Parts: sequence; structure tokens; C-alpha cells
Amino acid sequence: MVTVDVFLAIAFIGVLLVVSVWLRRRLAVARRLFLPASLIGGVIALLLGPQVLGRAVAAVGWPAAAAGGLIPERVLAVWSEFPGLMISVVFAALFIGKPIPGIRSIWRTAGPQVALGQSMAWGQYVVGLGLGILVLTPFFGLPPAAGTLLEIGFEGGHGTAAGLAATFEEFGFAEGTDLALALATIGLVAGVVVGTALVNWAIRRGRIDSAAADPVEAARNATDDCLDDLDDREGAADHGGAVEPLSVHLGLVAVAVGIGWLLLRGLVLLEAATWGGGDGFALMVHLPLFPMAMIGGVILQIYLDRTGRTSVVDRHLVNRISGLALDIIIVAALGTLSLAALGGNLAPVLILAGAGIVWNVGVFLTLAPRIIPAYPYERGLGDLGQSMGMTVTGLLLMRIADPTNRSGGLEAFGYKQMLFEPVVGGGLFTAASVPLVVQLGPLPVLIGCAALLVFWVVLGLRGFGGPAATG
Repeated sequence: MVTVDVFLAIAFIGVLLVVSVWLRRRLAVARRLFLPASLIGGVIALLLGPQVLGRAVAAVGWPAAAAGGLIPERVLAVWSEFPGLMISVVFAALFIGKPIPGIRSIWRTAGPQVALGQSMAWGQYVVGLGLGILVLTPFFGLPPAAGTLLEIGFEGGHGTAAGLAATFEEFGFAEGTDLALALATIGLVAGVVVGTALVNWAIRRGRIDSAAADPVEAARNATDDCLDDLDDREGAADHGGAVEPLSVHLGLVAVAVGIGWLLLRGLVLLEAATWGGGDGFALMVHLPLFPMAMIGGVILQIYLDRTGRTSVVDRHLVNRISGLALDIIIVAALGTLSLAALGGNLAPVLILAGAGIVWNVGVFLTLAPRIIPAYPYERGLGDLGQSMGMTVTGLLLMRIADPTNRSGGLEAFGYKQMLFEPVVGGGLFTAASVPLVVQLGPLPVLIGCAALLVFWVVLGLRGFGGPAATG
């Protein structure tokens, strides 16, 4: 029966995605907001499930059999397990098929983007933890770990929020997953709306060349396909017909996940034998698999680069695998979202979301022109979009502001991920943030994050010094 349940769970997601694509083509508001079909599908699943349709049916006295909604309970049970599994696939695939340049080369091209992105990310921890200490815990009774929700939801997005469900539950904050998912949804919509408004503002103020950027036309012509990874390489991976290419690439992702699992197990054993033994400080045992799977992907790609086997990888195919896994995560996570947990904590979610939006926009307006030497607004929009939902939102805003890529921002933004995503936005610190706050307390973590924020801001201002800082 377990096999049948898994099949049904996948089949339901497939049907929901097909319906969502159809709806997206017919709903102008969905296209204008660039809402992914998986987000629409997840909302539909939530509406058709026991929490909305089921309760409505029960309220009007219809047959008890219909009180569970149209999504069977056994499907929802499988969906609840999907995010924690599929998030490792998403992160393992991040760097497979991408040439890994040297650190010096990355820094020379993407240093300003790294400094700006890191400033936004660490500032989200400072804002979130500060609100947690001053507002969320004393006035709303939320645990100190609530201070991490802003970065997990905004910078990490739906995948990271859902992937940390087991961590939240382990530390007695199971509703944290639902709150982080709500923040991710708010951030995704706000990123497009606020970002597009900022593009128009920058054009009117002469910050962006109006002859090069046409927000209306760019938004009309933007498609999901044009927002693929920056270095897709179609036509690679010729295996001579010996095996289906998709199978090979699934195997490569599995190898990356396996390397990550071995690394995590090794760190857990090392921790148990040293600093974490007995009543010592234990962190690795609470770390989820997905950030280590990302490192496993980097190790695998370095091996392919060094041995001259990069031709076996088709980045476009890796993107398809990662995209499928992310679609499954979003539909499953939103379909099993607890409305009771969200409704009981709506005010904290809105407080965090409002503060996060203000922080991100403030950093973009004040620091981007002082850190990025050339085309600060065109390039800074990528960091703004990523910091409020998804990497693809950042790419979208950059395409609207700079459709011909005259700024070179797309390359810099792509290189930036190699020094950004391993740490925050779903990286090692994001995964470790909840255990750190629970075991060390929110104040030490806040102080550490504030120090890192100051470091990146000072490094950006002194190391690069954009036009607003020098003019």
C-alpha cells in the first residue's frame, strides 16, 4: 500500500501542475506577478484539502465522507515527507554542470554582488532575531528560534522552509515550517511587485537608462524558459545511446547526495568523539542533509572538471531534474500547510514580512549604489529579488532592467552564488541557525550575525566603493 500511496501522491501533484499551468495562461494577474505554476498548484491543493473544502463541507452538513476534501489523507501523509527528501535533490544539483572557477576569479567578477547579497542576508538575521527578542517572544509567546524565520523564508524560499521541517519539529517549533512557508510566499509576491516598482522608479529618476529598459515590454515577453540557469549547455552528455541521459543525470545527482550523506555522517561521528560528546555542544547531529548534498555536488563537479569529464553533463537536464524536485516540494509543502498554525501567528508573520521588505529595499537603495561600481541598480536588483523569495525573481528583475545584459550583471550574479549559497539562503548557516539559537540563545547569535553584517558592509564600501560612495 505504501507504493500505491506514493504513486497516488505523485499523480495528484502532476494533475495539479497541469491544471495550474492552464490557469496561469488564463489569469493575467498570475502572469503579471510571475507566479510559478507550482505555487498556484500548492494553493489549489490547500483549498481542496481537509482544511478548507473539508471544513466547508462539514459546516453545511454534507456527508462525512466528503469532510476530508478531495485530497485523500494518505496522499497528504506522503506529501508531508516529500519536502525533506526532495530538497536534497535541489541543492545537490545546484553546481553540477557548472564550471567551478577559482576563488580569485569569482571574487574579481562578482565581489560587489557577494558583498551586497551577504549584507542583505545577515541583516535579515539581525532584523529577525532582534524582533524575536523584543517582540515575538515577549508579546506573542513564540520561541527564540522564530527570529530565524525571516532569512529562512525570504532568503531561503519555499524549498528551504519546507526542507527544515524536521529541524523545526525536533526543537519543538513545528509551526515554524508553516510560518516560514507563509513568509516565502509573501516574499515571492512582494519581490516581483516591489522590484518592478523600483525599476520604474529608477527609470524615472535616471538611475537606469530608459532607452535600454522597458519594464512593460520586458515583462510581457518574459517566459519561464528565459529564466533558466545562466549557463545551460544543451547538446552535451552524449552517451552513445548506451543509456538514457536522464538516468545518467539522476545518477549524478544521487552520487552528489551520497557524498553529502557521507560527509554529514563523518562530521556527526567526529563531533560525537570530540566537542559534542557527553553534554558538549552538538550541532552536526541536528544539521539536515541538504546543505551537505550541495557540497557533495561541488565535490563531484570539481572531480569532473579535473578529470576532463564535464562533457557527460548536460546542465539543461540537471535543471529539469532540480526544477521537478522544487515543483514537488512547493506543491506538497503548501498543500499540507497548517492554516491553524498560520492563523494563530498571523501578526508575527506580517511583522516579520514588513520588516524584511523594509530592510531589503533599504539596503538596495542605500548600499547598492555605494558598493557596486558600475550599473548598481541593474545589478543590485538581482540581489533584491533573491533576498525576497527566489533566485529566479532576481534574474527576472535584472532582465527587465537590463534586457541586453550590458551591465554584465547576469555573469556576476551567477558567480556570486558560489560564494553565497553554501553559507546562507539555504546553505550551512541557514540549516544550522535554528539549532544555534536553541542551544546558544538568540542574543549570542544576534551579536555574531551583526558582526558579520558590519564586516560585509565595510568590505563592500571600502573594497569596491560604488559611484554613490565616490561621487
